[in-house]
Amino acid sequence: MNSINPKVFQFFSSLKENNTRDWFEKQKPHFKELETEVKEFCVQLFNQISVHDSLEGWKLMRIYRDVRFSKNKTPYKTNFGIAFRRAQPNNRGSYYLHISPEDSFLACGFWAPEPKDLLRIRQELAVSGDEFREIISQKSVKNTWGELTGDELKSAPRAFDKDHPDIDLIRKKQFLFMIHFNNSEVENSAFSERISSAVQDIRPFVDFMSDVLTTDSNGESLI
Repeated sequence: MNSINPKVFQFFSSLKENNTRDWFEKQKPHFKELETEVKEFCVQLFNQISVHDSLEGWKLMRIYRDVRFSKNKTPYKTNFGIAFRRAQPNNRGSYYLHISPEDSFLACGFWAPEPKDLLRIRQELAVSGDEFREIISQKSVKNTWGELTGDELKSAPRAFDKDHPDIDLIRKKQFLFMIHFNNSEVENSAFSERISSAVQDIRPFVDFMSDVLTTDSNGESLI
């Protein structure tokens, strides 16, 4: 399985229009067939990435939504979400693949760093901002992944100089890269190889962040 079956998009489009338990139960056998195919794709992709990166596992998210604290009470997600975990403690960061009609993407980075990790990243950026900028400006990174994204503070975090030359980086609360795909790209037979290649391109970023998060502010190993 090197790509996603177009029937996945057809199913989720129908589910979006009929997001009820009655409809889903009638379609569940078809959904399970598609889910099995996607799991086969995940195994293929995991093996491809593992050739050049250290992964410890992958997880296909359940289709059932947690509606307890949501105004949206529809019971089912209209996407497949797959997380590929890098092998810790040495390798930090993860890759997330989102498959949904007209809204598929690959994401890499740090979505919600723990406070101590976020502080450590900011400390490093305060002294290694130039190195970090050089890494994320590499041609292979920019051509494949574009610009670094993520939520950020409106002002300098506590204990950091608001006039620091790298304050735009230090203000960030998330450190993310994303690639968006149209349906034709996801259905293409080269899709899994394209993702694997993109993961290779972003390695300088995740390797830098891994080095930071496995050392203290003096550069001493925490492992």
